[in-house]
Amino acid sequence: MKNTLFALIVAAAACVAPPAMAGADEENRLEKAAPAESGYVPANGLKYYYEVYGEGEPLLLLHGGLGNIGMFGPMLPMLTGEREVIAVDLHGHGRTQLGDRAIDLIDIGDDLAAVLDSLGYEQVDVVGYSFGGGAALRLAIQHPESVRRLVVVSAGFSRDGFYPEMLPQQAQVGAQMAEMMKDTPMYQSYAAVAPDVAEFLDLLDNMGALMRKPYNWAEEVKSLRMPVMLVFGDSDMYRPDHIVEFYQLLGGGLRDAGWMRENMSQNRLAILPNLTHYEMFASPRLGETILPFVNGEYQAERPAGQMDTAN
Repeated sequence: MKNTLFALIVAAAACVAPPAMAGADEENRLEKAAPAESGYVPANGLKYYYEVYGEGEPLLLLHGGLGNIGMFGPMLPMLTGEREVIAVDLHGHGRTQLGDRAIDLIDIGDDLAAVLDSLGYEQVDVVGYSFGGGAALRLAIQHPESVRRLVVVSAGFSRDGFYPEMLPQQAQVGAQMAEMMKDTPMYQSYAAVAPDVAEFLDLLDNMGALMRKPYNWAEEVKSLRMPVMLVFGDSDMYRPDHIVEFYQLLGGGLRDAGWMRENMSQNRLAILPNLTHYEMFASPRLGETILPFVNGEYQAERPAGQMDTAN
C-alpha cells in the first residue's frame, strides 16, 4: 500500500507543488508578505481568487496543480522586491472553487485573460510552474497580446514528454486517492484555504481526467512571438529530448549563435543542476534565473580582453 500511495502521489505531482513548498504552515509564511490587494474576479462562470504583492511592472504568477498561491511564499520576497506580482488560485485550487466546469488548460487560458482584463492589466509577464506552466503557455497561445514575456517552468508541450512510466501512474489519479492523501502536504495546504474541503475528491477526479487526456501543442508553440524562457531541472519528470524539442520549436538551439550573436534566438533555455520536478520551487536559483529574463536584462557576457568588435 505504501508503494502504491507513493506512485500515485508522484503521478499527481506531474502537476503539483513540491512537498517542501506546500506545507500546513503556508499561511504563516504568507503573513510575512501580506498582499496589498486580494479578492475574487469573475471569469467565464467562475470566481477566481487573486492576490497582488509589491510594486513595479506586473508579473502574473501561476502555481502547480493541487497547490495554491501559498506555495510561492518563499519566493515572493525576491520577486516583489522588483515587481508587482499578481498571484492566482487556478480553477478548482485553493480559494477558487470548481463550479460545474471540468478543469481544462485551454479553458483556463481564456479564464486568465478575463482575470487580467477585470483587474485592469493590458499586458503582463507570466511565470507558471508545472500545471501553472501549462496554463501560462495556453494564455500566451490564445491571448498573445496579454503576454509580454513568458516563463514556463517544468511543463511540457505534449503529454508524450513525460517519462513513459509516469503515464500509467497518472491514469490512476482520482478521488480514490483522497483518504490516502489526508496526511500529505498537498491535502493540508488545500484544506487550509479551500471554501469547501469536500470538493477535494472532485478536484482529484478532474486532475486525473486532465492528465489522462492526450495533447500536443507543438504547432501552436511555433506561433509564439513574445520572448519565452523554459526552465527545467536536470532531473525533471520530462525527458531531456522533449525539453530540447520544446526549445527548438521556439527557434532556439537550431544553429550556432554566431560571434556577434547574430543568429541567437530571443528565447532561452535553463537547465538547473541537481533539481527534480518536485524541488524546483524550493530552490532560490529559480528566482535568480527568471528575474533577469522577465526584467529584460539579458545581455551578452564576454570574457575580459575579447575583441572589441564583439558587442
